[in-house]
Amino acid sequence: MMDIDVTRTKGIPVYLKLKDEIKRLIQNGQWPPGTKIPTERELAEQLNISRNTVSSAYKELEAEGILVSTQGKGTFVTDSDAIIKCESRKERLLKIIDMALEEAIELGFTIEEFLAITYNRGMEKKEMLSRVKVAFVECNKEQLDDFSKELHLGYGVSIVPVLLEDFRSRTKDVNEKLSSTELIITTFFHLQEVKSLMADKSKEVIGIALNPQLETIVKIARIPAGKKLGIICLSTTFTEKVRNSLRQAGIDHLKIQTTTTKNESELKEFLSQVDVVVVSPNRKKEVIPMAPRGKPVIEFRYLPDTGSVNVVKTALIELKGK
Repeated sequence: MMDIDVTRTKGIPVYLKLKDEIKRLIQNGQWPPGTKIPTERELAEQLNISRNTVSSAYKELEAEGILVSTQGKGTFVTDSDAIIKCESRKERLLKIIDMALEEAIELGFTIEEFLAITYNRGMEKKEMLSRVKVAFVECNKEQLDDFSKELHLGYGVSIVPVLLEDFRSRTKDVNEKLSSTELIITTFFHLQEVKSLMADKSKEVIGIALNPQLETIVKIARIPAGKKLGIICLSTTFTEKVRNSLRQAGIDHLKIQTTTTKNESELKEFLSQVDVVVVSPNRKKEVIPMAPRGKPVIEFRYLPDTGSVNVVKTALIELKGK
């Protein structure tokens, strides 16, 4: 039985109670991002409420960016569960601050002294982290470049990109390059290999999960069946990764063609033969001006999940100043 309580409460519309219950399921992880949720009819039958009530709740959650509906595919939880979690995160932080303040007062510090010490400590951490270098090791050049530019760790942390193939073929040189970094990041798939290639076994290597941007998957899922989807990348590695992501998302209704060519005439010919174009991040600027007017161009990006980013940020905070 689904854990949703829509017991009627005086003065509160049922659809609002349902909306709050769905948010709760998302917030506690029972419906993680990407989850396909029950249809309006299915949920109405399970909860013994009207379909219009479910429809109203779904529409408001879609308007808030928490759910997204795709014709012929269903309704899914978006990556915007962070919107729901934002307030609870702030509340937890305030509780931590309150506890620290109470302990400081018990130790004999004034509120003004607490504020000054906290500020100075924060500035020390910020200054220390502004000198930190983090390496990101990945087998895919497109993903490597995009991640290195877009990963927002804050604090002024600089990211050193390392192609896994270079690490394999020039292990000694790359290890020298990594000696100036404090932390190594790679995907879970390459975690053990990267650890084995490291000369400094004491250096921390963190594995992260990179997932296709849900909005991108939704856009592609909405393309009518039988249309030709052209994938333009720099490497066949990225091409296969995109194909696998589409298969895992259940997108099998399109005719897929791929190319890695950089020849302008070949690229224009390819663009004329497909209905919708998917590009890797570092080919977007090149392809858009060439695409025929009105032809959709979709950027396919892989992003680290919130949990992975938080693990990296925690590791950075724990670094000791040198």
